[in-house]
Amino acid sequence: MVPRDKKVLWSFMFLLAGAMAQNIQYRLTSTCAVTGSTVILPCSFTPKKYFIESGTTIPLKVTRARWCINHPLCQGSTPSVYDSDSRNNDPQYQYLGDLEGNCTLQIRGVGMQDNATFRFRMEANDVAGHFTNQTGVNITVVEAIRMKIESSDQNSKFSSGQAISLQCTTSRCTFNHLEVTWHKDGYTLSENGSTLHLSTLTAKDSGNYTCALTSNNMMTQSEPFSLQVEAEEEASGRPLIAGVVFGVLLVLTTLILFIFIIKRKRTTPESLNTAGGEPGKKNADHIPSSVPPLPQKDAGSRRQETVQEAEEVSYVSVQFKQNQQNRRKAEEEPDLTIYSSVATRG
Repeated sequence: MVPRDKKVLWSFMFLLAGAMAQNIQYRLTSTCAVTGSTVILPCSFTPKKYFIESGTTIPLKVTRARWCINHPLCQGSTPSVYDSDSRNNDPQYQYLGDLEGNCTLQIRGVGMQDNATFRFRMEANDVAGHFTNQTGVNITVVEAIRMKIESSDQNSKFSSGQAISLQCTTSRCTFNHLEVTWHKDGYTLSENGSTLHLSTLTAKDSGNYTCALTSNNMMTQSEPFSLQVEAEEEASGRPLIAGVVFGVLLVLTTLILFIFIIKRKRTTPESLNTAGGEPGKKNADHIPSSVPPLPQKDAGSRRQETVQEAEEVSYVSVQFKQNQQNRRKAEEEPDLTIYSSVATRG
């Protein structure tokens, strides 16, 4: 049998453990919002699992979730912007959480009435499980003014491979919401958060960036933010290209020199053989290599040429004899004419 004082001690310890497990955490304790924009209040909670009454452990379960404005406890008849037990919640306030551990609230179309402190309260099947974190989230609402872009790095020029974050904010405060439109050189980007993350920059990321609230693009568009990314990859590739070109030229030069040396070695023995094996002695019959040798003719061709030459000589001789006979005949004809004339007269 356990002594009474030990029972009280164990009961106190169980009660303390249950109380310590109960908690509500706001990721942001303060934020800014521009009228007409959307703001998200990230929130998580850890409910009490049980409580002890008269030595009996009674389990607890969350059955209700509430968000209130400017009320320290958000209990009883306190007006709520969201109540899980109500069917008439304002659609401007959308509960993104559940009854297990997520209590995130989204506010669309922020107005000046939202310039307040928002608090979350969870309620269980017994009052021992009710809890409100009185810290809350303070929202500062500003009129729709021109946005501006703040860079995570103050440099205007970046190298390839670096990373940068661009924050779309106002001159008064920084806000956290979803409906932001980003533009680059006039073209709409797919990102829609208040922060634009650019990792592993390349030359293609260079350009002029702007941001604006999606609900009021024309009135809230920021001034252009110029981003210049130097193409270090191209610059680093130039020495490599130069080295490759130099290597190719070196190989070609070596190859040409090698061929020249081989040809010269082959030409020297031929010159020695032509000169009778005596280096330095010139041969009158030697024909320089620069003069192409006469084509060699076979015996048949030479015989045919001899016959043709003989026929030509015979033809010329015949022609010569015939010409002599003609001349003699021409000389005899006048004598015959004179003789005939004398004989007639006699």
